[in-house]
Amino acid sequence: MAHSAMAGSGWGTTEGDDPLQTAVWRLRSRACWADAAALLEPVTAATALQRTALLVERCLYTEQGWAEAEDALRTAEALAHSDDERGAAACERGQLAYAATVHGVRDRSDEARAALGRAAALIAPGAEGRALLDFRRGLLAENLTRSPQAARAAYRRAHAGATAHADPLLQSSTWRHLAGLALREGELAEARHGFSESLRIREELGYLVGTAPALASLADAESEPEASRLRAEARRLFRLLGGVPTWLARQLAPPAADAATA
Repeated sequence: MAHSAMAGSGWGTTEGDDPLQTAVWRLRSRACWADAAALLEPVTAATALQRTALLVERCLYTEQGWAEAEDALRTAEALAHSDDERGAAACERGQLAYAATVHGVRDRSDEARAALGRAAALIAPGAEGRALLDFRRGLLAENLTRSPQAARAAYRRAHAGATAHADPLLQSSTWRHLAGLALREGELAEARHGFSESLRIREELGYLVGTAPALASLADAESEPEASRLRAEARRLFRLLGGVPTWLARQLAPPAADAATA
């Protein structure tokens, strides 16, 4: 998998003085998804969807909490009435199925594709939720279908939508994934720029749980000694958050020679 498969809409980052959303964002950004979800009472479609998104994100970052995410998703699906709400619920179902597939829990790739296809039929082009949907379709193209061209096109649509709707967190993820494709093609300058933008945004937002992956990605495009400095900072944050995201452990593992003398 591309070890940066998380992204989300920027809810919680631009909520002004709403104390509830501020608290949810702070907990989410520090990898406390269950605590953030506990603050939300799933009595409306909006709160049920936000709660679901938190718990789905926890699955992707920790490889735990699958049953809780499924329960939250069913509640959100039951409360969804408008096309946008049903489309958002389908988008979360697609992401949960994608997460289960890339983490090797169970192959749910067909479910992921079907759910995101259903979301595409419900969420109008240009609607706020379309950018996140495009990003997640890019993840499927990159990591399940192995189609970098289709992934790049989807990420570019997502990036344009995130920019239009002022969703900086999603922008940080589109920058990062476009940079990852550029790095794979040997376009170092383009990769370095994209990874740097992604890191800058996440640091400005205080999105701590997404900063270590951004540091590690930028390190892959840098030369020494900067690459080692970035990886050391990523390891520090990774340990600070208790080994989250779990998939970053492999990327940050020290070289065999260093490990042998550690």
